[in-house]
Formats: sequence, structure tokens, C-alpha cells
Amino acid sequence: MSRLRFAMVTTFYPPHNFGGDGIGVQRLTHALARRGHEVTVIYDADAYVSLSGGKDPQVQAQPDGVRTVPLRSKYGFASLLMTQQTGQPVVNGQRIGRLLDEANFDVIHYNNVSLVGGPGVLACGRGLKVYEAHEHWLVCPTHVLWRHGREVCTGRECVRCTLRNHRPPQLWRYTGFLERQLHHVDAFIAKSEFSREKHREFGFPRPMEVIPYFLPDEATAPVARHEESPHPRPYFLFVGRLEKIKGLDDVIPVFRDRDGADLLIAGDGEYAGTLRALAGDSPRVKFLGRITPEQLSRYYRHARALVVPSVCFETFGIILIEAFRQGTPVIARRIGPFPEIVERAGGGMLFTDATGLAQALGRLEQEAGLREALGRAGRNAFVRYWSEEAVVPQYLGLIRRIALQQGRTAIADTIGRENVA
Repeated sequence: MSRLRFAMVTTFYPPHNFGGDGIGVQRLTHALARRGHEVTVIYDADAYVSLSGGKDPQVQAQPDGVRTVPLRSKYGFASLLMTQQTGQPVVNGQRIGRLLDEANFDVIHYNNVSLVGGPGVLACGRGLKVYEAHEHWLVCPTHVLWRHGREVCTGRECVRCTLRNHRPPQLWRYTGFLERQLHHVDAFIAKSEFSREKHREFGFPRPMEVIPYFLPDEATAPVARHEESPHPRPYFLFVGRLEKIKGLDDVIPVFRDRDGADLLIAGDGEYAGTLRALAGDSPRVKFLGRITPEQLSRYYRHARALVVPSVCFETFGIILIEAFRQGTPVIARRIGPFPEIVERAGGGMLFTDATGLAQALGRLEQEAGLREALGRAGRNAFVRYWSEEAVVPQYLGLIRRIALQQGRTAIADTIGRENVA
């Protein structure tokens, strides 16, 4: 055996993708292919099309070693609703089972399965099985531990919360079905120590390995600082979907009422109108809308810092390591996994309120050399902890340990000791 056969089972996968989970799946898929493995990605194209208002993007060409299988059915949204309500791949179950059985995959890697099959899909296939918790779906019907649409969740009020979020309750969550399906999975992956602890706190019964997100190695080298800045004034940067849970309500007033550097906001979303109204006619706040990854890298490189003000419990924070990769410091709210990441990197500062944010902004504007020192520390930490070369061997090491525990020596030998961390 010279290579392993991986199956990625996920609801979203680029270009049928909204957020960071699908991109994370794609990055791992491509990294495995670069190491000579074969990867088949099974995802639900109907989920994206239904939730995006009928927009169906053109499927992207895949690198050698990667095959994508977008699931579609004549039932469309009804198929998603049946899965959401029953926890089973009602429409696509037979096809998913056939795909996983016929290919005889060595590893089946489940990601966000909420709409591609729910807990029922965990029984499909016969390979080694891992589940990666990109969100808190295993313990939260709304995925994000954001209770009643207004506060972080500190205790279960799931039925009322689900209704307030305009979603139908999932009765299967109260039957023990999820817990019974967990025995099909050999290992569970959390994206941060914080997320692992939240799963434990909310009653998840299985141990979890912490393996963080990473960014591809081929894009890790920072560009020289002599390139022209994309903005004529000094600026701080926000990157993300414009939603209430991202915390910009607390940030925009700080910039609107100060004379220092500008705030540039990269991204779009349903909350954009409210945020634009909050900014008013302030010349210190600029909305960039959606920009390309190439443009975004340039904005990162020239920012005084990335501001990360989210008020919800995220599982990781990819934008933090995107900033560190470019040698840019981070100013993040002291919540969720952000303290864990910032303190490990030594590449930024934390705040709890508007006063703390203003103080951090002022230090980076006034203290000579502070930005460069924090940026250098963040960059070094990125290479050590969150680069492809650092993280993928951790993942392969997990697969190898599972294989050895189950006597699957051919799989363990294919990975080899030298390829794991």
C-alpha cells in the first residue's frame, strides 16, 4: 500500500460554502493530496443552493488525487428538512452508504454533517472514522452556543432558543440517538482547548483530541514591507461576516469618536446595514465589502493590527492565524479560544470592553517598535503551531494511533513514524 484512501463527508465544500468549516475541509483535503493520498469529498450541494437563495456556483477543478461528489436530489430543501428533523440521511442515505462501501476507504472523516446526514450518517462505511467538530453542533442545535440570539450560552434552554432562532426543534436530540451513534466513530477532534472544554461542559461523553486549523505552507512567506499600502492612512482591520455575534457594535463607536487610525471592515452580511448606520458619516470607518484572498493578504500586511471582537463562543479563529502568517498583530476580545491563541503566540493583546480596546489601539499607535515585535512573535508562532507542516503530521499521527489500536498495521505502516508528530 503506497497511499491511503480518505473520504471527507461534509455539508459544505467550496465553492458550495459559506464559512470557515468548508475551507478547513478543503485545506486538509489538498494537504493530504499533496502527500500522495487519494481523497473523495462527499458534500450536499442542495444545502448551499437552498440556503443561498438558489445560487449554484460552478464546481471548481480539483488537484490531482481529489475527487468531489456533490449530492443533489429532486427534493431540494425538503431533503435538508427531513435530515434536520430525523437526524438521518433520508434522501441520500443509500447513495452515501454505497459510495463509502464500494470505495473501501481507509479513513472516513466526518466534518459538519448536520444537513448531509445528521448522526445517522456516522454508521455508514467501514474505514477508520474520525469526526472533526468545526462548530458546537454535537452539543448545540444552533451550532454556535449563542442563546436566544442575544447572549453566550451558559446553560441549556434548547427548545426555546431553537424557536427564537426560527428553526424547528430536533426531537431526535432528546431520544439518545446521537449518543448511540457516537460509538461508530473512533476519534473526535476539537479545534481548540476551549472548544474541547465546552463540549465536555455541555455533556459530550467522548474524549476529544485538539488539532487546530492550519494554513497552506506554500503561502506562508510574507511579502516585503516596502510594497504600497492599500489605504492612504494608518488603519486597523476587521475581517469576517457582518453579523451581530461578530461584535462590531462595540468597535465602531470607538473609532467613530477618535482621531487616530482608521477602521477598515472587510466582509459583508445581513448585519451590514445596521453597522453602516452605526458608523454614520464618520471618515474613520471604511467598509470594503468582500475582497479577494490576494487583496486581503495585502490588507493584513499593512494593518496596525487585526481587531477580533466576536462576542460568541467560536471553536477557533482562523483569521487570527491569517494575521500571524503575515506578521500582523491581533487585538482580540477575551472570550472563547482567542486568549488561548493570542497568549500562545505572544503576538497580540486582549480586551474585555471599549476602554480596553481603546487602550490597546493607542499602544499600537504610540509605542515605537511594538507592532513589529508582536508581529514577529505571531509570525514565528504561526510557523511553529499553525502551519501545514506543523498541523498535518498531528492529524496523521492520530490516524496512525487509531490504526495501531485496531490492528490495522497496513494503514499505520503507510503513514510511517517519520510523517507524524
